[in-house]
Amino acid sequence: MMGAHHAACGAAAWVGLTTQIHVDLTLLAAKAPFLPHGMDLGLGLWDVSPIGVVTGALVVAGAAMVPDADHHNATIAHSLPPLSNVMCAGIGKLAGGHRHGTHSVVGIAAFVFIAWLAGLWTMHVEHFGTIYPGAGILSVLLVAFAAKALKIIPDSMRKSPWAVGLAMGVFITFFAPQEQGWFPVAMGLGVIVHILGDMMTTEGCNLAWPFAIKPPKAIASLPFIKQCWHSNGYMTIPVLGHAGSIREWLLLIPIGAYAMFGVGGTLVSRSQR
Repeated sequence: MMGAHHAACGAAAWVGLTTQIHVDLTLLAAKAPFLPHGMDLGLGLWDVSPIGVVTGALVVAGAAMVPDADHHNATIAHSLPPLSNVMCAGIGKLAGGHRHGTHSVVGIAAFVFIAWLAGLWTMHVEHFGTIYPGAGILSVLLVAFAAKALKIIPDSMRKSPWAVGLAMGVFITFFAPQEQGWFPVAMGLGVIVHILGDMMTTEGCNLAWPFAIKPPKAIASLPFIKQCWHSNGYMTIPVLGHAGSIREWLLLIPIGAYAMFGVGGTLVSRSQR
């Protein structure tokens, strides 16, 4: 899956988890009686503040890029140079190359653990109360990843990711959502969304890394098994075909629109209070 699509899926996943927006379809239902008069978008499973919805969407969009830190030439490697270049080169070596360690259960656990450690670093500052420098520092990277992938920053402004990332990092440090544990949840959600997205392409992922669980010989030649469970242990449900396919674009256009609608709707509702 392409970088921008990973980021959009991450933002949409956070919006879906934390919001439930009612859409009035009365006018459409009057012309098409089979349509409902309204529908709710989003699960609304975690009640977070409007600030939490907006900042979380950006952080999860960046976290949804993190597994590709195993590739020296991925989008995020050029998001915050030179730090991102050095970081991606190092992670690639530790993970054993692209789509190995960072695209597995071990990778999910490692990234969530890092986010959890970062979230533990808190300080008390007069007039601001408790601040979160650990989450803020890590968010500099994550927001820069999201900004680069979603093309919030044009290529002609190559140094701008630092400014965007630092600004958002400072904001999160002082005004981070107050919901307990939001930062590791955001990181884990983004990483999981990334891996699921890659598993929907023909390449797939090896969730069991560093082990390779191969399909049993008795069923390995069956068409469905052969297509979804590769001999190297990689698993895939290739509904999107190859990365960047037309099917991927058709899926991601409404997902991206939903993410923007959710964030925008949250901002509008807050301004009306």
